[in-house]
Amino acid sequence: MKFRVSFCRFPAVWLLVFLTQTLPFFASAKPKSKPLDRPKLVVGLVVDQMRYDFLYRYWDQYSEGGFKRLLKEGYSFENTQYNYVPTHTGPGHASIYTGTTPATHGIVGNDWFDCETGLNMYCTQDDAAGTIGSTSVWGKMSPGNLKASTITDELRLATNLRSKVIGVCLKDRGSILPAGHMPTAAYWYDGSIGGWITSTYYTQKLPDWVEAYNAKKPAEKYLTQPWNTLLPLNEYTQSTPDDNEFENPFKGASRPVFPHNLPALRNGTSDILRNTPFGNTFTKEFGMEVIRQEKMGQSGFTDFLAMSFSSTDYIGHQFGPNSVETQDTYLRLDKDIAEFLTFLDKQVGKKNVLVFLTADHGVNHVQNFLSSLKMPGGSNSPVALQDSLEKHLQKEFGPGKWISAYDNQQVYLNRNFIQSKKIALRDVQQKTVAFLQKNSAIAKVITAEELRITQWHEGLLGMMQRGFNPQRSGDVLVAYHPGWLEGYGGPSRKGTSHGTAGRYDTHVPLIFYGWNVKKGQSNEEVYITDIAPTLAQWLKIQEPSGCIGKPLQHKMK
Repeated sequence: MKFRVSFCRFPAVWLLVFLTQTLPFFASAKPKSKPLDRPKLVVGLVVDQMRYDFLYRYWDQYSEGGFKRLLKEGYSFENTQYNYVPTHTGPGHASIYTGTTPATHGIVGNDWFDCETGLNMYCTQDDAAGTIGSTSVWGKMSPGNLKASTITDELRLATNLRSKVIGVCLKDRGSILPAGHMPTAAYWYDGSIGGWITSTYYTQKLPDWVEAYNAKKPAEKYLTQPWNTLLPLNEYTQSTPDDNEFENPFKGASRPVFPHNLPALRNGTSDILRNTPFGNTFTKEFGMEVIRQEKMGQSGFTDFLAMSFSSTDYIGHQFGPNSVETQDTYLRLDKDIAEFLTFLDKQVGKKNVLVFLTADHGVNHVQNFLSSLKMPGGSNSPVALQDSLEKHLQKEFGPGKWISAYDNQQVYLNRNFIQSKKIALRDVQQKTVAFLQKNSAIAKVITAEELRITQWHEGLLGMMQRGFNPQRSGDVLVAYHPGWLEGYGGPSRKGTSHGTAGRYDTHVPLIFYGWNVKKGQSNEEVYITDIAPTLAQWLKIQEPSGCIGKPLQHKMK
């Protein structure tokens, strides 16, 4: 007797039971693909002019939630170096985010002499752009001079423009260059309105929320009272006495001492905010508002906030790294970072955010301060140097204007004039080298021709070559002895600067923190150009187009 089951006679309810019991089995048998593990948000923190030793110089006075939290819970590369000269803000930010050096990305200085136009070119200058957010000229900017892609560009490309990338900095170059060529937005500070602006390169109108933010006059609350020390003055034992001859007072003040009477010194604008630690707080608060308003970290794709703190640089130039003002600024910045990290915890979650902190360059001590301690070093006047060289070349070759410009420790010879005199450019270059090499401040002089035909991989010449771009650099390049720097216009008597190959200018912090970052540290030498490829490997995207750095994940095991 055969047993047959006819589904035609089978009750519909039993068929439904059969299907509900068997279909899940077949569905579960199919392998599920897991989404790639990526952070929801990357935050790049660049502290302008932060030497490596500032991580530890004020350690005992730092809170547990700022620099100490980054160091104790993150991974610190304690020997991170810039591998080129000159070390300035524009090249520094460009190198961090492109993973290459000025030789490739083309940002050879904050500005340079343009041989074609015979004019000075600012690194983010764009005469075709207009200001959005104010009536000033400070929005005539774009990343057009940047010759390579950034890690932020590559993130946008990898997600078909669905990742949000936003740059925030008081300085235009500290926002524009990190944000790359096609960000969601880039904002910088305009002291004439005490608020944030952008350019027509990015948009034709500020977002409504930025306009509303500016309408509240956010800078005003920081400028209605004096800048006084966070702690009692006698606790600033890591600094020289407050009243000394090494610092520049604010314009309108007789001495560079606390309290700094900001309401009386502001002179009708809000630009003085840059030269106070409150500029960093102002930046932090706007960065937090950007994350909130743009819902960064919540898009389903990795977003990227590139935020730089500039007030450390303005204050460092004015007062020097050994000043009470600098110490006070870092103690306050530590609190700002602590608050920002706590905000990220609540807004996105520590496990979802990848943070890195570094600097665009370091800084030398004030030259008169070093001299008072019988330390080697000094300050050279670029104006005097150019003038004496011009007279020497006139003596060698005859009357005329032989030099077009001297900038970024580079001599730009007047090539058209030299050609009209039917004199070989190489001959003028060599005479320039011979003259400058006699200067007691100068360690090395080299011609552009030598840099073109010879390859140096290490040492000072290697750094000079990596900072040399044939289309934008000068005809003769100069490097200074340790301890020496170049003043702005004349020799630097008060305040200080940077830009050299000295370790005080090249050695900067580098800390990774948060998403998938193991705790630890390494003393092995790494380079600023390694940051971008490290981020690319974590995000599983292409490295920037000119990248020469190497990812650092294998060192963090």
